[in-house]
Amino acid sequence: MPTGRVIGLSTVALLVVAALLWGFRPRPIAVDTAEVVRGPLEISVEEEGKTRVKERYVLHAPVAGHMRRIDLDVGGAVALGEVLVVLEPASSAVLDPRSRAEAEAGAASAHSALERAEAEQARAEAEAELARQEFERREELLARQLISRSERDQAEAQMRARDAARRAAVSAVAVARHNLQAARARLEYSAATRTGEAAEQVSLRSPVDGRVLGLMRESAGVVSAGEALLAVGDPAALEVEVEVLSKDAVRIPPGGRVLLERWGGDGPLEGVVRTVEPAGFTKVSALGVEEQRVLVIADLASPPQDWARLGDGYRVEARFVVWRREDAVIVPSSALFRRDGGWAVFVAAGSRARLREVDVGRSDGLRAEILGGLEPGDRVVVHPDDELDDGVKIRPFGDEAR
Repeated sequence: MPTGRVIGLSTVALLVVAALLWGFRPRPIAVDTAEVVRGPLEISVEEEGKTRVKERYVLHAPVAGHMRRIDLDVGGAVALGEVLVVLEPASSAVLDPRSRAEAEAGAASAHSALERAEAEQARAEAEAELARQEFERREELLARQLISRSERDQAEAQMRARDAARRAAVSAVAVARHNLQAARARLEYSAATRTGEAAEQVSLRSPVDGRVLGLMRESAGVVSAGEALLAVGDPAALEVEVEVLSKDAVRIPPGGRVLLERWGGDGPLEGVVRTVEPAGFTKVSALGVEEQRVLVIADLASPPQDWARLGDGYRVEARFVVWRREDAVIVPSSALFRRDGGWAVFVAAGSRARLREVDVGRSDGLRAEILGGLEPGDRVVVHPDDELDDGVKIRPFGDEAR
């Protein structure tokens, strides 16, 4: 074979081998990296809450009656001792023709009963007077020893019995007279004929300087005893109530810091946890899951002028700070993965990924505290995939392979 042909074939073979080596060489894996930094890290519990007036007073009707219209608006100012609600006796029923006829017949019947009782009283008084006179005559006869003492005693007993009957007749007349008055009152005090103002009124006064928070009843009308009428309170004395999961409530200490965010103002408001209620309750979430929740009550610590526009029942987002460290070594939580029962990361050392085991402290879900194994300034691979291993070549996303 000619020498030139051999050289040509060898050259082609070398080129093919070089192309194959180039095509099948290990390519660097594109990764995203983040720098390990030192800074503040805090763990918090976030839940929605709402404001409420610390001292809320709901005024109830102490008795049944007719309420006058409440000339107040929600948000209107009230003073301590100011009359807010006036209750009057309920109006009598309106008599229809049949009821009026029955009432008139009842009055006539009561009048006849009174006349009969008066006649009975007159008869009883006459008999009592006769019995008294008979007793006096027997007393004289006994003194002259013309009758026995037993006859005198019988006359005394008869006198006492007639006097008792007289007193009973007097009482019967009084009862009949009262019945007549009641029958006439039903006619006289009918709602159709009754005129003038009610003789008695019950006034409900404000127990505090503040504002009207709600009107349960506004228009005039009949109210029952114990019915809620309106609520008052001082909106300048606000607190925040937040429903948190019971597993989070045990991590929130009384006196702890809380930040109130996204409430409508320019920045977050400072608050202090006053109490974590000792009793929980069951609540069904929007997904239909039963949850045990606990009420946490917090006081506003920011100056009042910063939250002057807040009112009763306004929505806030509360962030309870349960732990904080000012100089923590921090990495993204997405850089961590489990290895042999512990935690590890891939450190970007030049163009190679180096596996490194680390000690992990607290995490807020997005960032984690590193207690050992990394130093500020190191770069770690975030979201490492299964292809990545110790010593594998890597390149940042966006860089072309060389």
